Amino acid sequence: MIMTQMLKKLFILKHLKKNSLLLSAWILLMITAASVWLSYEFWRLTWDSSLKGALDLLQRYEDIYFWFRGFPIYGVIATASYPPASYVILWPMLGWLSIPAARWLWAFIYIGSLAWLSYIFIKESKAETLLERLFIALIPISMYATGAAIGNGQLIVFLLPALLTALLLMQRAEYSWKSEFAARCLFLFTLVKPSLTAPFCWIVLFRPGRIRTVFIIIAGYAGLSLFAASFQEQGFVALAQGWLTSSSIILSGPAKDFSQSNIHSWFSAQEIDQWASPVSLAVLALLGIWIRMHRNADPWLLISVVAIVSRIWTYHGWYDDLLIAPAMIALFRIAKSKNTGSKLQASLRISLFITILFMTAPGGLYLFPSPWKELYIAVQVFIWLSLLVFLIFFIHRDQKTSQSLSVIRS
Repeated sequence: MIMTQMLKKLFILKHLKKNSLLLSAWILLMITAASVWLSYEFWRLTWDSSLKGALDLLQRYEDIYFWFRGFPIYGVIATASYPPASYVILWPMLGWLSIPAARWLWAFIYIGSLAWLSYIFIKESKAETLLERLFIALIPISMYATGAAIGNGQLIVFLLPALLTALLLMQRAEYSWKSEFAARCLFLFTLVKPSLTAPFCWIVLFRPGRIRTVFIIIAGYAGLSLFAASFQEQGFVALAQGWLTSSSIILSGPAKDFSQSNIHSWFSAQEIDQWASPVSLAVLALLGIWIRMHRNADPWLLISVVAIVSRIWTYHGWYDDLLIAPAMIALFRIAKSKNTGSKLQASLRISLFITILFMTAPGGLYLFPSPWKELYIAVQVFIWLSLLVFLIFFIHRDQKTSQSLSVIRS
């Protein structure tokens, strides 16, 4: 008996040592990728004076500059595709600064946002050892999407930690007025980019006891929209129509060149663009039905499913691939669960490492020539959809098991 226990301990130690070496190797790879990639992208954000430097930040700067001076932007500025409320939300980050100062402010906010996001991931992943925590913290930092968003001055790096915090606060059983206020403000902030946030509205809408929060968020967004409209000569209805028209023109034209791995880009590639919007809205509606049916599931797993759907349901560039990160954390979280069998744990670890490999900087979209680039994207999409199917299946199985246990206990 004693001999058996000693052999078992030796096997476990040997297994742990092997896992630690593998994890250390991945951490080294992620640190190297993050160091090189983020150095270049932060330079592009703060110093690059070419057309590639902070291009999206400069577009939003121009939008806000003219909006709050009463000049029309929809149909006038080619890149004006955000709704009126977004310009009010972005004003504190852009509207009162010079362009160089705004670029540096965003750099500091990005650093804080990455620290915030890594903290959320560590907490929600159930990582235990120092190596595991470092590994989890490096996932968003080493992703090509993070650097691409920073170099462009995109919003996803700000929005994802704010969105996750808001949704997780809303899931708490004990929900103080301070937490409630913070959750509403954070979620309202994330509506600066509705194409990203819209799918997550289902979680807010169908969470038990949160109807008041839904009405307050709607009222807050309406208030921001009306306040934004007060700076323009056109009425609110005309502005809304102008936004929809401008967005439609941009998304059916220039956006096609920079959007990939989503329903609209797939339909565009097949030259059946007329079906893209109906299918996209149908996917959004089906997601709502599914969330309604599984609203009591593990909040992080629900968020992970919605994040993948948010990435593929409408136009997004490669910088928004950061939306896949919550699902990667979900794989680690499930693998760490005591109820997960050893075979499934091994499969989940392999799946996680493969996903990280395809998401680590600099990515293959602009690195590989054709046809390798297309193959890389196809494999990447297959991985995302496989994650989506697995998480849906796991949530369904987990909920079914919970219901069976409830019946047995009753």
